[in-house]
Amino acid sequence: MRVASVSAHLDSDLPFDQIAAHVDRELAAIPLPPEYGFAITGEEKLRQEAFDNLRFALLLAVVLVYMVMAAQFESLVHPFVILLTIPMAGVGAVLLLLLLAMPLNVMSFIGVIMLAGIAVNDSIILVDRINQNRRGRQPLKAAILNAAQSRIRPIAMTSLTTMLALLPLALGIGEGSALRAPMAVAVIGGLVTSTALTLVVIPCVYHLFARLDRLDRLGPD
Repeated sequence: MRVASVSAHLDSDLPFDQIAAHVDRELAAIPLPPEYGFAITGEEKLRQEAFDNLRFALLLAVVLVYMVMAAQFESLVHPFVILLTIPMAGVGAVLLLLLLAMPLNVMSFIGVIMLAGIAVNDSIILVDRINQNRRGRQPLKAAILNAAQSRIRPIAMTSLTTMLALLPLALGIGEGSALRAPMAVAVIGGLVTSTALTLVVIPCVYHLFARLDRLDRLGPD
């Protein structure tokens, strides 16, 4: 088997992932004889392997979070409602990275993994309060509304303190912080959307599941 190796040094302001994608498109447009092909190796191969490992880490983090919450709430459904916060946080992370023209690199993906454990805190506070109200014999709708109203301040303060703590890192203040800025930006963007949507989406989903799966056995209708 004959192999031709081509290497290059990058001299561009573009992120590495965009350069790799551009090279891949250009190579794919070249007509090759049968049994011939190409592969991008080196740093790009290492980057893809790192992303594969991080995807597994994200999946493992979600599973572990679910298991802990299932044991805490003694329910298989309540943790699922809480985990809906993670995709909402992921949307915010990606949007803020794109808005600030930051790369979706390994550091930003690590930020998304961090969100799997951080973003659910708001939903845990809210769902736990709803359950307490239900055990206090409050009707389902009243329990949800009272919980949302009483938990606004704790939820907002919890998220705000985390975002403020990450702000210097997101702004690139300090030696080496520019490299880790995408991670902080991903966490901040995810917390913004998850905090805003937790008080809207989670109560609606809780109410829906309570009706479909009879979670309202915790209290009266």
